[in-house]
Amino acid sequence: MNLTSVFLMLRARIKIVLATFLITVLTATVVSLLMPKYYRATTQLVLSYTGVDTVTGSPLLAAQLPGYVQTQIDIIKNRSVALKVVDDLHLTANETMREAFTDATEGRGNIRDWIAGRLMSRLDVDPSSDSSVLSITYSDKEAQTAANIVNAFAQSYKDLSTKLKVEPAQDAANYFSQQAKGLRDNLERAQNKLSQYQQEKGITSADEKLDVEVARLNDLSQQLVTAQSMAIEARSRQANARSNASDSPDVAQSPVIQSLRIDAGKAASKLAELSERLGDNHPQYIAAKAELAKIQGQLQKEIQSTSNSISGTAQIHEQREADLRAQVAMQKTKVLETNRMRDELSVLKKDVEMAQKAMDTTAQRFTETSMEGQANHSDVSLLSPALPPGSPSSPKVGLNIALSVVLGALLGIGLGLVIELLDRRVRSSNDVANLLRVPVIALKQQKPTVTGMRLLPGPATGRYLPSS
Repeated sequence: MNLTSVFLMLRARIKIVLATFLITVLTATVVSLLMPKYYRATTQLVLSYTGVDTVTGSPLLAAQLPGYVQTQIDIIKNRSVALKVVDDLHLTANETMREAFTDATEGRGNIRDWIAGRLMSRLDVDPSSDSSVLSITYSDKEAQTAANIVNAFAQSYKDLSTKLKVEPAQDAANYFSQQAKGLRDNLERAQNKLSQYQQEKGITSADEKLDVEVARLNDLSQQLVTAQSMAIEARSRQANARSNASDSPDVAQSPVIQSLRIDAGKAASKLAELSERLGDNHPQYIAAKAELAKIQGQLQKEIQSTSNSISGTAQIHEQREADLRAQVAMQKTKVLETNRMRDELSVLKKDVEMAQKAMDTTAQRFTETSMEGQANHSDVSLLSPALPPGSPSSPKVGLNIALSVVLGALLGIGLGLVIELLDRRVRSSNDVANLLRVPVIALKQQKPTVTGMRLLPGPATGRYLPSS
């Protein structure tokens, strides 16, 4: 079968093709004209979300939140938004809605939920591919109703978005308020512990006291070194004085001893002179001898006294050395104790500082979250409100007629070919050649008296009989 055969078939069945085409086009036209008209109203919203983490306070952009736009679409399509639209527009009191509810459910169920479900079924939310703009569209038989409902959806979504933003901030504010109370108690305990410790130890600053104690320790250490040097020297003089008191430098340097030695020398010289002139029993000799003995006795007493004085001085230096050594040891203990107190005081001060810092941070976050919880602004902005459309969006009569023309043509051609194949006729010489499997030698022109030849071979001749 070629295109010529198809064309001949369609020409032969032209009435069926045209009838099918016309019926399809007329049916589509009538149905399109009789269908109820629906109006689509659209409003656009801009998402400008820039939130913060309720605990850390760090900013969170919408781009950092996966699925943020899809989440907003789901919120808009949520039943709670639709129920708020029903309440805001008082749709449960609308007679048209009530009649539609009665026809659809025979009065069974909750009309408010039924209207919300109907609104959601006619609602479309389309996000922009390259921006944060959302388009909300609603279809209704009345243009003004469609615009009112889609605007109500936008407002209800904004209110719910604000509520969803404010409630976490309020919860966070309550959390920070509770935390602030506990941190305030911790701060008070840390401050009381620090004050009590300072009162018990009698210090205001461990660093200042440590400086004083260290300076005193250094001074005592220097005095100890000096006392040790003096004690060593005194012990040396004592040892020298004990071993040979008369030849001791300290004894020899005594003015009294030097004077007595001079007097003893003079008395000895006088006694020697008298011994040459006078006898041992002479009164002058005896007097001179007695005077010399007296001076020598005084000299020995003075030497012994000086030696004892040197020993006493050595003992004094040794005692001073021992006292200074004990004071240095006590001062070292006091310095170590001061170091320990400084460490404890530093820990207590650190506790106070940390408690104060935690308290300040929590108080700041409490203030911020409290302000956020009291704010009623939304991250959603209305870009363009919906206006009543001037023409219906459906049905599209022109498009439906155009589609019916194409569909009618296809149906007519298809129906004609099907009927032709069910009632096959000879339409051309090619059909004869194909049926008899012999080539066509010549064609004789004559007026046809029949529309075609049925494929009915004779019993013996094999001729094809014409059909009536």
